[in-house]
Amino acid sequence: MVRLGLGTFLRAHNDLELAGEAGNAQEAVRLCASTHPDVVLMDLKLPGVSGGAATREIRSKFPEIQVIALTSFQDKDLVREALEAGAISYLLKNVTALELAEAIRAAAAGRSTLAPEAVQALVQTATEGPKLGFDLTPRERQVLALLVRGLTNPEIAERLVVTRSTAKAHVSNVLSKLGATNRAEAIRLALENKLVP
Repeated sequence: MVRLGLGTFLRAHNDLELAGEAGNAQEAVRLCASTHPDVVLMDLKLPGVSGGAATREIRSKFPEIQVIALTSFQDKDLVREALEAGAISYLLKNVTALELAEAIRAAAAGRSTLAPEAVQALVQTATEGPKLGFDLTPRERQVLALLVRGLTNPEIAERLVVTRSTAKAHVSNVLSKLGATNRAEAIRLALENKLVP
């Protein structure tokens, strides 16, 4: 229904042409390859692959195509994901038809348009400082994931094919970087902050 409404709106503007419509991320990437649009309106909540991942793929394969993230969510993590993926603009679906048309024209010209909620989310992110776990190495993230699954140090050592003392050192580093006093606290922090899949 949203796509239908957007399509109807776009056809009402003489300087805007609807190049195609996609129901999921894979379709969107395929359409970009065949139609080469100037601007893509990307919903961030898509079935299967996320709109953020699709944006990243489109911008990687077709850097000349600008992507506007269009969503009904104001979550700061979504804002950050969309912009880090390469979206030039971030708009909420409550945007007016005129505002959306202006955002499309701006994106085609290489200019950003951010919903006030997106600006607020970015300001909050900038003032919060680094996210918990930002300094974990890939190996430490593996160890944390194994901790969350309930593995002991000897089991972690066996799984990662390292000595027990190396596994113990990794666990100690993870606890230190998370500011956790024990394994249970590290697991709680990992789950609350979505540090592991």
